Amino acid sequence: MRLAADLKAFEARIGHQFSQPELLLRAVTHASISSSTRPDNQRLEFLGDRVLGLVMAEALLSADTAASEGQLAPRFNALVRKEACAEVAREVGLGDVLKLGRSEMLSGGRRKEALLGDAMEAVIAAVYQDGGFDAARALILRLWGPRIGAVEQDARDPKTSLQEWAQARAMPPPVYTEQGRTGPDHQPIFTVEVKLESGEAEIARAGSKRVAEQAAARALLARMETSDD
Repeated sequence: MRLAADLKAFEARIGHQFSQPELLLRAVTHASISSSTRPDNQRLEFLGDRVLGLVMAEALLSADTAASEGQLAPRFNALVRKEACAEVAREVGLGDVLKLGRSEMLSGGRRKEALLGDAMEAVIAAVYQDGGFDAARALILRLWGPRIGAVEQDARDPKTSLQEWAQARAMPPPVYTEQGRTGPDHQPIFTVEVKLESGEAEIARAGSKRVAEQAAARALLARMETSDD
């Protein structure tokens, strides 16, 4: 009863009421608790990834009719990457309704980025199978809407931008150094420093080394651009 009530509340949060609730139940079932009578969400994840990609491609073409393929590709990648799916999953509380095996639950599965991203794609596929493409498109545009409007800025890779800034001033590429790693294996926190040849540096922390590098690069680039003004 508790699970059914939680799934009903989740339906309200995403704005889609399932006529086939078993599809949603499958979408939130992780492989760690699946069985022959309880299928997991991996096949739905495969489908949802493709539905998300098509909707995002359409949305980007409509949002900027003059954009070239070279401009559209990084925007598309920023919208469909696993991190973006996981962010949306957190916003709608998807982690709260996931069905996980005991070991996965004890290792913090409800907060894992890859697990949340995969489950979000599975939910998209469940909506697609339940209500058709129009329902899936409406769901995606509703949940990703603010990101589509801001995607040009999000797609600007801060590491690339910082390197271009340095090269324009005849500097070698910035150097990234992992300063430390803390926390349990299932939820590590990486500390990364980025440093320019001129000595300016910034430090950032994040749940993955790549995200920490990007955050450090973004902070240093913002500081250097401000000093240029």
